[in-house]
Amino acid sequence: MNDKIKILSTWIKESKKTVFFGGAGVSTESGLKDFRSKDGLYNEKYDYPPEEILSHSFFVNNTKEFYKFYKDKLNALEYEPNITHKVLKKLEDNNLLSSVITQNIDGFDKRVGIKNVIELHGTIMKNHCIDCGKEYDAEFVFKSKDVPKCDCGGIIKPNVVLYEEGLDERDTKNALEEISKADLLIIGGTSLNVYPAAGFINYFNGKHIVLINKDITPYDNLCDIVINDSIGKVFEGIEKELNI
Repeated sequence: MNDKIKILSTWIKESKKTVFFGGAGVSTESGLKDFRSKDGLYNEKYDYPPEEILSHSFFVNNTKEFYKFYKDKLNALEYEPNITHKVLKKLEDNNLLSSVITQNIDGFDKRVGIKNVIELHGTIMKNHCIDCGKEYDAEFVFKSKDVPKCDCGGIIKPNVVLYEEGLDERDTKNALEEISKADLLIIGGTSLNVYPAAGFINYFNGKHIVLINKDITPYDNLCDIVINDSIGKVFEGIEKELNI
């Protein structure tokens, strides 16, 4: 693995535009559960399947049940960003990283101060009243009793892309533009099974594509380097190699 980290670090130094595309595995090292691994949320037992709970129709028709699951399983306020988020921030500060495109909703990238973050699936950190549009922070929602309500009486919804909802058009456009113009794409902590986001990497036209993930993915054979190990260890190695 050390040889691969050295090569990757060299590519980062030489790259004119590096983009990081991250998934749930980036945040599991903070203690959060992912969705699809054997210990993930989708393999836990609930009254309803988690994929059904996290759908637009379930939110509308079973709001109280939605919020039971949401508050119990998706409260990232109880956790802290990890080494990967911190090294990504250092890379950006040293003009070695153009952007972070994340499928995560925990808000960790912005919490460490990364400026150019595209949150494809939204964020728990922002919420709005579905009636009047008034905005609320994550703390208000997670500390509320049962279903969080606005001052106007309307139900508050997280700014998270649920199943049956489309991705934000502006975020999609920006992500595809970043990927298509990058000459180094680093993919980390994702099974590349969630569409349409996983299909975004097909827009990459640059020099090198690197995949860091504990398990194999459908895109392994398209990558110049594949590292099946802890993403935190890899980024710790990058930090040392680049002395940042």
